[in-house]
Amino acid sequence: MASHIVGYPRMGPKRELKFALESFWDGKSSADDLQKVAADLRSSIWKQMTDAGIKYIPSNTFAYYDQVLDTTAMLGAVPPRYSWKGGEIGFDVYFSMARGNASVPAMEMTKWFDTNYHYIVPELGPDVKFSYASHKAVNEYKEAKALGVDTVPVLVGPVSYLLLSKPAKDVDKTFSLLSLLGKILPIYKEVVSELKAAGASWIQFDEPTLVMDLDSHKLHAFTEAYTQLESSFSGLNVLIETYFADIPAEAYKVLTSLKGVTGFGFDLVRGTKTLDLIKGAFPKGKYLFAGVVDGRNIWANDLAASLSTLNALEGIVGKDKLVVSTSCSLLHTAVDLVNETKLDKEIKSWLAFAAQKVVEVNMLAKALAGQKDEAFFSTNAAAQASRKSSPRVTNQTVQKAAAALKGSDHRRATNVSARLDAQQKKLNLPILPTTTIGSFPQTVELRRVRREYKAKKVSEDEYVKAIKEEINKVVKLQEELDIDVLVHGEPERNDMVEYFGEQLSGFAFTVNGWVQSYGSRCVKPPIIYGDVSRPKPMTVFWSSMAQSMTARPMKGMLTGPVTILNWSFVRNDQPRFETCYQIALAIKDEVEDLEKAGINVIQIDEAALREGLPLRKSEQSFYLEWAVHSFRITNCGVKDTCQIHTHMCYSHFNDIIHSIIDMDADVITIENSRSDEKLLSVFREGVKYGAGIGPGVYDIHSPRIPSTEEIADRINKMLAVLEKNILWVNPDCGLKTRKYTEVKPALQNMVAAAKVLRTKLASAK
Repeated sequence: MASHIVGYPRMGPKRELKFALESFWDGKSSADDLQKVAADLRSSIWKQMTDAGIKYIPSNTFAYYDQVLDTTAMLGAVPPRYSWKGGEIGFDVYFSMARGNASVPAMEMTKWFDTNYHYIVPELGPDVKFSYASHKAVNEYKEAKALGVDTVPVLVGPVSYLLLSKPAKDVDKTFSLLSLLGKILPIYKEVVSELKAAGASWIQFDEPTLVMDLDSHKLHAFTEAYTQLESSFSGLNVLIETYFADIPAEAYKVLTSLKGVTGFGFDLVRGTKTLDLIKGAFPKGKYLFAGVVDGRNIWANDLAASLSTLNALEGIVGKDKLVVSTSCSLLHTAVDLVNETKLDKEIKSWLAFAAQKVVEVNMLAKALAGQKDEAFFSTNAAAQASRKSSPRVTNQTVQKAAAALKGSDHRRATNVSARLDAQQKKLNLPILPTTTIGSFPQTVELRRVRREYKAKKVSEDEYVKAIKEEINKVVKLQEELDIDVLVHGEPERNDMVEYFGEQLSGFAFTVNGWVQSYGSRCVKPPIIYGDVSRPKPMTVFWSSMAQSMTARPMKGMLTGPVTILNWSFVRNDQPRFETCYQIALAIKDEVEDLEKAGINVIQIDEAALREGLPLRKSEQSFYLEWAVHSFRITNCGVKDTCQIHTHMCYSHFNDIIHSIIDMDADVITIENSRSDEKLLSVFREGVKYGAGIGPGVYDIHSPRIPSTEEIADRINKMLAVLEKNILWVNPDCGLKTRKYTEVKPALQNMVAAAKVLRTKLASAK
């Protein structure tokens, strides 16, 4: 019985790749140094899977930045602004596309399906000259082979690649990306024939867009693509892998009818309905790669339940054609539980990270082959039972409070325009008020102070003094820059979710449970294992201190319940919405305490609201209903004069704009500049928005400093579609990852642009 892993985390158990990348970008190390770290990581991953007994081990799932960007490089689809002259694409062009450079901006980045991973969006058009420009897939296959490991090279499939792209800036928005299929397939054929020549016997094509709601034209593209590729598949086994949701019946039919394909991979964790399709009809003689081990969460697999699913599938597809697999790439989970020496023993027994999931996959494959490891299975069963019965999971008071929420929609009593009037009387802000999103740069010194306080190397008094000095510095800087609504800069916070999770009950934390978000950026999601409540105030001390330093309004800064949920590893023993309502009640207590402490502007970030949206339209309205309701619960108890802000970043919002309006926030700041101001098109199309809104005026993910003129030009575009009395001026996102040498001039230019336009608007009256 065979075992397979869809993909594996690249960052390394202790974020080795992150540090190597950042050192290279800062000019502190060479390309050779970076390549050495990368090669060591790849070889240790291949060795680990070999040692665990995995039969189908993936290669080319490693990336220096992103697997879609790797595909763009493979196809030579470099946008002209990067002045690429042809030949093999090197780090300079590759990282310019990912991060921008001194003279040109980066390519757009957006969510990878409904995960917290981001990919670099290809920019395509009728004039793109595709060419085979990166041999990475072949090189990595050969590299593994030289180490004695025969791998399954993984490619982003041609149809998904095109469906995940966008028309380039000067290309008509109605341009059919699928019309480029005929131009990219010859390159895929070249790659396939090189892999075959190098000795590959299996190739995996990831086609995750098959789980989306696709029309017949898009589905037909899969038939067309794989029919054209069929001739180059002779003598090879081809696996098409899907993940993240149920595959619709029509797509299942198209997929399982594809010519020249040997096996099909399905996510059977999030795609439970797919089981019915397989039971209904599975093509004879084909391999089924059954994704029964969850690639997106950190809970130990219920091996007994998985085994019974696999036994049923074995009856349908046959013993020699069933392969045990992960539900998707393990990229979306933490790397290795071995590095968690501080985790509570009981909670640790309930968990499995990527390295442990590899072992689970193999244990299930062995059990199917009649070599069941009884000790391993019984330890697993004991852990499952302890999690079900543990008293630390359930809190009756929280359960009751959450149950009592039913029956109200938790709206504020007054409508938004009346609230904005009351707030303006109190805050007395100029037109086009300026603010920032929350965090200021986190210096090495600041991180050191936090680390030493955590390790009890400095006293609480010394820590408070250091943080107070930092807040004071940030407040003074904002006053010097003449920003209207200030923030305290969040120097006491490590991460916008972890900071709150550490102060809420029902959460557990890891030391090395890092997951890649984009490029070198990693997040360490908290683990929600039980009912959530707030034992005591979390931010009031720091926000009140910051407000006492200035006469200007100081924003209280909170992370919203939906974002805390979507950026955590969430318990899988109750519906997600129940956990979300519990978090909302905890944040509501905090909002009301901030208001009592004299904070009149409170921002409740919902950066991740969009990314929890189910991939299938039929499930979206239910999600949006409870997500938006959870946000309203947090602030339904404040006075009209308390201004509630929310912030959202990095996603397509146009299709959920009505839900965003339904959140009923007083002001929303929203990512806008990096995604080509797509957001503004909603308002051009006549969506009426009456609350305050601040579409980001510059991209903080790039070191580039925008000029006053460029920012003024952006604000003018906004004024063309939004009323001047509701528009706010702010960056796209928090400034935590930037340096002060970038932040000061950028904010200076932002404030200057707002003032130029205020003067213009005043004289135009």
